[in-house]
Amino acid sequence: MEAGAADGPSGGVEEALSCFSFNQDCTSLAIGTKSGYKLFSLSSVEQLDPVHGSNDIPDVCIVERLFSSSLVVVVSHTKPRQMNVYHFKKGTEICSYSYSSNVLSIRLNRQRLLVCLEESIYIHNIKDMKLLKTILDIPPNPTGLCALSINHSNSYVAYPGSRTTGEIVLYDGHALKTVCTIAAHEGALAAIAFNASGSRLASASEKGTVIRVFSVPDGQKLYEFRRGMKRYVTISSLAFSMDSQLLCASSNTETVHIFKLEHLANRQPEEPSTWTSYMGKMLMAATNYLPTQVSDMMNQDRAFATGRLGFSGHRNICTLSTIQKLPRLLVASSSGHLYIYNLDPQDGGDCVLIKTHSLLGSGTADENKENDLRASLPQSYAATVARPSPSAASTVPGYSEDGGALRGEVIPEHEFATGPVCLDEEKQVRLSSCFPEAPEML
Repeated sequence: MEAGAADGPSGGVEEALSCFSFNQDCTSLAIGTKSGYKLFSLSSVEQLDPVHGSNDIPDVCIVERLFSSSLVVVVSHTKPRQMNVYHFKKGTEICSYSYSSNVLSIRLNRQRLLVCLEESIYIHNIKDMKLLKTILDIPPNPTGLCALSINHSNSYVAYPGSRTTGEIVLYDGHALKTVCTIAAHEGALAAIAFNASGSRLASASEKGTVIRVFSVPDGQKLYEFRRGMKRYVTISSLAFSMDSQLLCASSNTETVHIFKLEHLANRQPEEPSTWTSYMGKMLMAATNYLPTQVSDMMNQDRAFATGRLGFSGHRNICTLSTIQKLPRLLVASSSGHLYIYNLDPQDGGDCVLIKTHSLLGSGTADENKENDLRASLPQSYAATVARPSPSAASTVPGYSEDGGALRGEVIPEHEFATGPVCLDEEKQVRLSSCFPEAPEML
């Protein structure tokens, strides 16, 4: 879930951020600028808590954080072929790798680190940064489009299998072998995303009208949603909720669409009780005799909820998160703002914007006034019930590009713990919970 410079500006709009991304469980936001990068915690609606910031690396084009740990991966426009891994709490560089062409995107979970170039993908073991596999001769992928399941028990990888059609290659990043190919769309791919468990894969084509969801690993189509019919758009991000019940999609338009992934058993039509419902059932039955394109359109589900943005043209990414025990829609924009909406999980409908955060400072006077006015307005049922929430390690060696330990630095094993990782060193997780199968240091 990231937007980077590879996506390019839209319509000549001036952009404050060069890149921005939510972490794997949507508890943190990372942004890159001309002067460096910043990390924020997303634990509160009213306050955006800074976690870390650095100006040591200028002109950042990629920044990715590993869950809520202290590991951050950075790529700069000044050295676009080099990836740097840092432990920001210690202020040390763990390792750096250089590649044959520009790094276009980075994906990581607790087992794998994925580096995507235009015509190849490198898979590293994140525990020691050893290179495990290089996928060569992939179709030209100028935007670095790829996805990695955050579930490290399977570590599925998805990437385009064609430059002109919407074919997806599903790759097992744990077993290091191709699983299957999915003929997802007629046109070229624009966005792909796994759900949290790695059991679902969502995709959208460059037309941006239809979004499909497939089962993993067999690649069977489960859902098909229609974003719109009037115009083609550029889908900039897809994101599942952590419980895989909802899927959101943002684009270069002013609307974010949210779709509901109902259980397949619950999607069976009910017996008609009125004349209108009877006619609806007859029309759906008639789709069996219509051309495929027409019947597909009639069977596609529409948005369950929508979020209205006050702009269009800026690059943006969206995600669904639970903040202060309530579901929220979050949208980060290249303009340098984070928008937080209330989402009604029962009735859907229009999501209500409840907070706008400036990611580069305290915001303008107009923005602050707008937030003050918004706080006094009705903000749906979610806002009325919201309450503020109170807000010696075993190691394995880190490796540099030539395979040797870099200045004796190590990757702390607690960074790969399956449970939550605190940023306060005095509250670090117990080592007994951290990957007992990892080899001990000699």
